[in-house]
Amino acid sequence: MPVEINLDGLGVIVTASSRGIGFNVARELLKRNARVVVSSRNEENLKKALEKLSEYGEVYGVIADVGEKEDLENLVSKAWDALDGVDALVWNAPNVSCEPCLVHEADYADWLEAAKLHSIAPGYLTILLIRKWIENGKKGILVYLNSVSIKEPMPPLVLADVTRAGLVQLAKSVSRTYGKHGIRAHSVLLGSFDTPGARENLRAVAESRGEPFDETWEREVLGRTPLHRTGRWDELGSLVAFLLSEEAEYMLGSTVVIDGAMTRSVDL
Repeated sequence: MPVEINLDGLGVIVTASSRGIGFNVARELLKRNARVVVSSRNEENLKKALEKLSEYGEVYGVIADVGEKEDLENLVSKAWDALDGVDALVWNAPNVSCEPCLVHEADYADWLEAAKLHSIAPGYLTILLIRKWIENGKKGILVYLNSVSIKEPMPPLVLADVTRAGLVQLAKSVSRTYGKHGIRAHSVLLGSFDTPGARENLRAVAESRGEPFDETWEREVLGRTPLHRTGRWDELGSLVAFLLSEEAEYMLGSTVVIDGAMTRSVDL
């Protein structure tokens, strides 16, 4: 039997976590004995998420729009108090409003939104946490949930792909600069997981092509991997839990792919 990682009370912030990837990662970490703060800009969605997640362990909720500076500051402050110190961040971002959209369909405001969600927000949250960790003499771990589409771009997600590609550099830079303080970062490139957001995006793509949703899902999602399925939440949860554990310390700065061999590119 596989050995399940016990996070033994690790205090973790998971952003944009009232549904989809963030919600499921939060649940998997709670099942592995982490203490978790979840966030959402939607108060009603956050309440529903807390009701479900409280069955699995110690969880708190903070209303936060990750595109707003004051909300990020409030998230760190409230999470620090609730957890008696934050040990780790699992960064997850909501979708850019206009996506799926092609380059010529995007406007200046769309690029600004993408930059805020996928570059500025995780960068500023990283600053806030590193300052707190150094000030309090604490170790810290940052896991940036990213996408394999930064390696093989998906044209309808060009704004997200371009702006979140920098998270790989952020993880490496943070690890090289602050590793001596016990602060490390990782970037996780996700393939396809079955979420409401993924289905909403594919439904829009299907409609634009005038084809049935099931046909688009089969070709663009299931058909892209030899496993012919999406990722399972326990698989992603186990990976993130490992990266949050001391066993992954020497992997600081790493980029990890979990995509069922969906992408064909090879890094040498």
